[in-house]
Amino acid sequence: MEIAVRRGLGFGLTSGIITTLGLMVGLVSGTHSKKVVLGGILLIAIADAFSDALGVHMSEESGSKKTTYKQIWISTFSTIFFKFLFAITFTIPVLFFDLQKAVIIGIIWGFLLLSSFSFYIARKRKESPTRAIFEHVIIAIIVITITYLLGNWISTWSI
Repeated sequence: MEIAVRRGLGFGLTSGIITTLGLMVGLVSGTHSKKVVLGGILLIAIADAFSDALGVHMSEESGSKKTTYKQIWISTFSTIFFKFLFAITFTIPVLFFDLQKAVIIGIIWGFLLLSSFSFYIARKRKESPTRAIFEHVIIAIIVITITYLLGNWISTWSI
């Protein structure tokens, strides 16, 4: 796999999973509304995919001169594609299950994807897959916990 595509895949997959899970958990704990959660996922899949891609694009442009113009654009479009793809997969459990089950299925799905890619990266780098998986899953757990607590706290507001 070309390095530029792998960058887009890695960034899109990770951001798509962690951002979408954080949003889902926060919105479910704050609103308990299927419409709101579904709308949030769709907004993340589109707006955040383009935002992240622009961030990757500018980061690539400001980095090494070894990166070609073509590689920068491949990374940019790969990020849009993979961020959208992975984020949008979280709509499936929301459409077919009640919200509590959808969140559990989403968390399992996200951890499975994140662990699989972490395993792939660790093997490629000849590092411990266990350590890589642990690191990345712990970060996801922290995000999920914080957004859950924040959603609960926001739900107590009377605005």
